[in-house]
Amino acid sequence: MGLPRGKLIVVANADAMARTAAERISAHLRPRDRRFAICLTGGSSPEGLYELLATEPYREAWPWKHIHVFWGDDRYVPQDDRLSNFGAAQRLLLEHVPIPSGNIHAIPTSAASPEEAARQYEAELHRFYGAERLDPARPIFDVVLMGVGTDGHTASLFPGQATLEEKDRWVVGVTQAGLAPFVPRVTLTYHALAATREMLFLVDGDGKRQVMREVLAGADLPATRAHAWGNLVWLVTRDAAPERRDVA
Repeated sequence: MGLPRGKLIVVANADAMARTAAERISAHLRPRDRRFAICLTGGSSPEGLYELLATEPYREAWPWKHIHVFWGDDRYVPQDDRLSNFGAAQRLLLEHVPIPSGNIHAIPTSAASPEEAARQYEAELHRFYGAERLDPARPIFDVVLMGVGTDGHTASLFPGQATLEEKDRWVVGVTQAGLAPFVPRVTLTYHALAATREMLFLVDGDGKRQVMREVLAGADLPATRAHAWGNLVWLVTRDAAPERRDVA
């Protein structure tokens, strides 16, 4: 049994997942003086990674002045709301490292509507990228972090929704979430998420074992539709993996 696309790495626990993810991201930080773009994910699985990156050696060693941070999706709530993906990353990581404020590209959830927030964020990505059309030789991101929900959604791309078929837009508003919390969302589309040197799924906890079984079987889920121009890696803790495997 193997992934329809990508590589599977099973690690012992959440701490090992955070360390492995940190080292994989670090490998993309060379040369250190070039602009580096990372797209963060929400949920509980990346929290250990964010906390780790706020400590040594990453806090001092990483070239934060060259690092730009984006989000793959966020809930349409104020940034200080407990449901905000931006707020979680800010609290766990960004307020603890010397990253310039201009390098933090949050989804503008104060916009008039999720659709307007999506329009503004797409324009922000266009400005950062320097073009409105993607060039396969030049990805937007160096690393895109992803998660998977128990229903198989990833980012805020939910089963059965029209956003799964979007081929042109980079960002869309999601008025109805497919899984709790049932608040509107703003999400990057597959089209934009794929434009990365590495897409790294972080999957933790025995509550994800069944969905990982479906992913490994090739079920038609939003998460299994995800693809990347570069590497696609699933980093999964042992309790989330549906079978016994060698662990890192």
